[in-house]
Amino acid sequence: MRTRRITLSQKRSLLGIIFISPWLLGFIFLFLTPMIQSIRFSLSELTVVSQGYELAYVGWSNFKEALLIDANYNRILTESVLQMIVNVPLILFFSLFSAVLLNQKFRGRGLARAIFFLPVILASGAVASAEASGLINLIGNATVAEETAGASSQFNTLSMVQLLNEAGLPLVITEYIVDAVMRIYDIIRSSGVQILIFLAALQSVPSSMYEVAKIEGATGYESFWKITFPMVSPLILTNVIYTVIDSFTTSPITQTIYTTAFQTQNFGLSASMSWIYTVVVGLLLFFIGFFISKRVHYN
Repeated sequence: MRTRRITLSQKRSLLGIIFISPWLLGFIFLFLTPMIQSIRFSLSELTVVSQGYELAYVGWSNFKEALLIDANYNRILTESVLQMIVNVPLILFFSLFSAVLLNQKFRGRGLARAIFFLPVILASGAVASAEASGLINLIGNATVAEETAGASSQFNTLSMVQLLNEAGLPLVITEYIVDAVMRIYDIIRSSGVQILIFLAALQSVPSSMYEVAKIEGATGYESFWKITFPMVSPLILTNVIYTVIDSFTTSPITQTIYTTAFQTQNFGLSASMSWIYTVVVGLLLFFIGFFISKRVHYN
């Protein structure tokens, strides 16, 4: 009896199924039922009773209230989208720049990598909870810190604006650069994972490619744009998607949805807000992924 051999495409499909199986099982057994329940809540008016809750179907009324009646939801959602559009290029540029520097050979490279990833640990939920409960104090004297930061930032901002204006840069670019410098800590804090991803991509580039380029007389600038950037471009798409999702998970819109559900007890409106939010994020990821994937160089 002849045994049937598995083709290469079938092996890859099987490996892909095995790879996503933990997420798929978790989604089916943990998230599918709450997601269906959330859809029911968004189309209904929930009333809490002594034995649980009752649902009264209201159709699209909750979605209309979120988009047309609620005074804050549209503003917060728009501000979150605009802030994401501003932050993503800054985070990606800083992450790639830092990864290229940290990929060089120098003493203390491991310590430098740890320092760049340290803000991610400090911004974690565990550290924030410990600070909120008074177990640790990362800020020190808040009044002195605010006064010092305000005085120094004002001086640096005025000097920077004057320098950029003298360089002949347009006002829009000047404001963008100044805003990026003023939020440098937020950018560093949001770049730790992206730096690690870019580092992994840079370390996978064969050194022989740089040796050949050097023999051919290519400069460091040419090597970066002809070798480094095309080789890490698939990870740019990964980092863009990760950064977009990460920026929305920490945006004020999530707090608005939580407040609507558990403080005002309007679970139907909260569910409709979360689904509008999900659709907006999904559309942004689709268009960003579509346009960037057209310019990605796959090895």
